[in-house]
Amino acid sequence: MLSQYNPVDIEAALVEESPPPAFPPAADRVGWAKIRAAAGEEVVQSLIAAAEEDAVREIPGLTATHYLVFKREGERASFEALIQRRRAMLANLTLAECLEYQGRFLDPLLNVAWAICEESSWSYPAHQSELTDMERQVIDLFASMTGTQLAEMDMLLGAELDPLLGKRIRYEMNNRIFTPYLTRHDHWWMYDTLQRKVNNWTAVCNGNVINAAIRLETDMARLAEMIARAARSLDDYLDTFDPDGGSTEGPGYWAYGFGNFVLVAQAVEWRTNGRIAFMDGDHIRNIAQFPLRTLMSPGYYTNFSDCDPLISFPPALLTYLSQRLDLPGLAQISNDAQGKRAFRSGELNWALRNLVWQLPAGAGSTRFIPPKQDWYNGMMWMIARYNPDDPDALVLAAKGGHNGEMHNQNDVGNFIVHLNGESVIPDIGRGRYTKAYFDHRRYDHFVNQSLGHSCPVPNGQMQMPQSNPRRGAGNRVINDPDHVLHSTYAAQLLEHQSDDSIDLLSVELKEVYPAEADLQSLKRTVALHREAPRGWVEVLDEVIFTGQPGTLESALTVLAPVEMGDGVVTVRGEKGVLAVHYDAASLTVKVERVKDVDLATGLCDVNRIMFGFRQPQQNGSIRLRIVPL
Repeated sequence: MLSQYNPVDIEAALVEESPPPAFPPAADRVGWAKIRAAAGEEVVQSLIAAAEEDAVREIPGLTATHYLVFKREGERASFEALIQRRRAMLANLTLAECLEYQGRFLDPLLNVAWAICEESSWSYPAHQSELTDMERQVIDLFASMTGTQLAEMDMLLGAELDPLLGKRIRYEMNNRIFTPYLTRHDHWWMYDTLQRKVNNWTAVCNGNVINAAIRLETDMARLAEMIARAARSLDDYLDTFDPDGGSTEGPGYWAYGFGNFVLVAQAVEWRTNGRIAFMDGDHIRNIAQFPLRTLMSPGYYTNFSDCDPLISFPPALLTYLSQRLDLPGLAQISNDAQGKRAFRSGELNWALRNLVWQLPAGAGSTRFIPPKQDWYNGMMWMIARYNPDDPDALVLAAKGGHNGEMHNQNDVGNFIVHLNGESVIPDIGRGRYTKAYFDHRRYDHFVNQSLGHSCPVPNGQMQMPQSNPRRGAGNRVINDPDHVLHSTYAAQLLEHQSDDSIDLLSVELKEVYPAEADLQSLKRTVALHREAPRGWVEVLDEVIFTGQPGTLESALTVLAPVEMGDGVVTVRGEKGVLAVHYDAASLTVKVERVKDVDLATGLCDVNRIMFGFRQPQQNGSIRLRIVPL
């Protein structure tokens, strides 16, 4: 429990401890020479080249009507791109000046930092909608992150810039962030309440508020009060994780939410010389291993809910966790080809740490080998690997859970079949983030419906979201004040098995569908059979209808081309091919093409392969045998 840390003890630690700088200011040329040498000249020259472009680039203009586009039209990406461009310029110019220290980036940096201070709001339009009430600033993800970036720029280069910039930054931080944080209770992300539960916002917002305050706040009593408030709030965030350390938001939001938790934990531990340690305990250690336990092949992770399948983690995050918690596997995945891709490189805090927090020579040089199976009992997630030593081997990921999860999609009983480094039967991913994606129209989107997943369809009925949902900018459907893994539309775990011959998950799905489905029972069993030479996946749906005989379809939702044969359907991915065998005597099969699904990656056509009863039945089953080719 982080709330064990009270403001009295925190203030004592802050007053009594004076650690050396966490990062060398730009004037420390010995320190920056070491950073430059560790980063390598290729990285350094790339940063300097980006800064040279930004030094002559026009700072993007921001208008009131452009801010209102989200409110009026529901589109958010265009305005977000402009303010993200400003922050990327801040990061590039700051780091290039620290690396080079010739003064040629100082005036462009002053202009960008001043322009950010003059923005009426640091919040995304998607999280505020209206034009800014200057007397009531909104603290959202982007506002808090902006605070950290300005504070850390000042930490590195404040002594080299006009002193009134530093004064302006502190003025804006006090009015926009610190005072609202301490004096208001309308920050929905602060605590679990009867109206709403917390999610990744809790870590991001608290983390960045405290990170900035540690750099800028000189009143130790006030800083201690902020840290204590954050500690209480972060307890609620840590409670969102499965007891085994998993998050229903998926590995992508783990990198974002838990990544920011790690940043504030490190900053508090540094500032108090270890007297306040948020990173201790088994629960933190379990959470830190979430990427390792959801790995399907290098760079690809289990992506249920609003999670992307191809994820890049900040190298600095993996480096720090691997060393702080003695988890060498995290260092190993940081060296995956995908792990080296730039992650949030336009944010100064991560860009700085990616330079400074480097692995020792030789660390992480071998490939991480996951276990044969990982299991999260609370979330009902199973990740089974036929041969973990072979990155091209068959992998099955399956889930139970409920339809009131964080970043929820109606996907109870969904599964992924991964082969040759490709999800041939995938979770197709998240939709493009718009106003409609997070309001009452969320489940009008195909990607969020059970029809957009490899889920059963009894009597033509879709799964339902948690009843009487309440949603907002946190993207989560809420109706469970106790925050336990049950809801009106939830799976019941029947069996989980793992041994040398099989990995199996069996769940009862009858409560996931509306009354119109007329279900006495709908049992789904998904299994990875460990038979030579490559293993195979079994999907078994067994239904009993309460009243009249009914229909059942078992759907596979794929992006790859589909070939129909006698008793077999072939799904031909770019790298992996799967043969889906079924009983043609008792089942029909058809392929429905859903055009122009609005995914985060762009418009995409989706194939729904539907295996169904030839005629209504009182009870019956559909069995699919999925075999690698």
